[in-house]
Amino acid sequence: MASTTEQGHNRNAANFDKLIINCTSYGTTYNPSKAALKIAAMQAQATAAKNSLTTVNALTPAWKNAVSARVAGFKPFDKLITRVNNALKASDTTVEVDDSAKTIVRKLQGRRATAKATEEEKKVAADAGKEIVEISTSQMSYDSRLDNFDKLIKLLSSVPAYAPNEADLKIASLTALYTDLKAKNLAVINAETPLNNARIARNDVMYKDNVGLVDVATDVKTYIKSVYGATSPQYKTVSSLKFTKYNN
Repeated sequence: MASTTEQGHNRNAANFDKLIINCTSYGTTYNPSKAALKIAAMQAQATAAKNSLTTVNALTPAWKNAVSARVAGFKPFDKLITRVNNALKASDTTVEVDDSAKTIVRKLQGRRATAKATEEEKKVAADAGKEIVEISTSQMSYDSRLDNFDKLIKLLSSVPAYAPNEADLKIASLTALYTDLKAKNLAVINAETPLNNARIARNDVMYKDNVGLVDVATDVKTYIKSVYGATSPQYKTVSSLKFTKYNN
């Protein structure tokens, strides 16, 4: 189902077509001096706008599919990392190794090193003239999680005592999973870049100040108002055509 914003882009383009039809119906009476308001210029802008919408629509499915694949790939990630950590703690490792792994696992799962201060603790500190400064330690972006997963795998690889019998916990399996997740993340980036560029191009055609489709439509309405008057049927017809600016 198309989003409200996507429907809005299409509605703007459709209403601009209606505006052109109305302007054309006025014949030689419609004769603006501004080049952008002339019928030929408006038709060219309408074509450019529709082409930009088509390009965005064509690129969107690949990006959505890549995002869905990445989400599915990371879905069992937290439980797997917990099992890896438990397998490490259950093996004959040193406290130092366990602590190093714990730090990485905490980052992978977005948990804080220390508990967040309660509102009461903040109030007590404030009354004492102190300020509790809390720095976010979450590293839950896909890039950060992949980086920390790589660090965890390298740590485990350096620990001979980490030798689980479970196939999915073995170093080889974790490395294969890392490679797969990294590929899925890269696929999102590769699909997102051209889509973002297409959206920028669409927004320029439709919403750029003064020269975009929406501002041109506003100027056309103003011109028609000046020619026929605010109470004329011509102006009432075009004034009912709504145009809205969007930025995404």
